Parts: sequence; structure tokens; C-alpha cells
Amino acid sequence: MNAPLPGFAGRTYLFEVDNGASFRNSYSADGTRLRWEGLGESAGQYEDVPLHVAEVGPNVWFVSWTERSGITVSHVMDLNALTVKVFWTWEGETGRVGELHTGTLTPAP
Repeated sequence: MNAPLPGFAGRTYLFEVDNGASFRNSYSADGTRLRWEGLGESAGQYEDVPLHVAEVGPNVWFVSWTERSGITVSHVMDLNALTVKVFWTWEGETGRVGELHTGTLTPAP
């Protein structure tokens, strides 16, 4: 039996993070890939990444990926409230660094 498609499959959202970062996140029709594009200070940055996805509640999704740069990103997306908890990590000067943020989602065309 196949798992149901994630609620974000085939959709695009503007993702605004509490630290001022913003992204345009476009999810594949089957919910297995993401194309993120940086906006504002991150304009011009983008990547297509495969996703790891699990539903953790009704229309609440855990979504994670690793970027070419080695940055890891994990989202808990609440599509009911259009909010996100995000944890990202990267290699810093003294080892791995992580940050936890909150953000909002706005459906985009």
C-alpha cells in the first residue's frame, strides 16, 4: 500500500524565517523533491534536493534534506497553521553549528 501524498506535494510556499531569511519553496507533485530559491539577501541561491518525509500529525509534516554544501535542514511544517519549526546545521570554524528557528508559510502561485 502506498503512503498518501504529503499535503505540500505540488505546491509552492513563500517561507519567511524569524531571522529575516526568506525562500520560495516549490515541492514536486509527488512530494519527494524540493526546489528552494533564496529571496532577499539570499537571492540567486537555489538548489533541487531529494526529501525525507514523514507525517507526524494531521497535516503536520517532518521534512529533511542535505544540501551540496553540507548544510542539513529539517522542518516541521504545520500546514494547518502555516507555520514551520526549522533546524539547520553547517560546518563552522570550530565544528558543526546548529540553529533553531520559526517561520511562516504563505501559499504562492
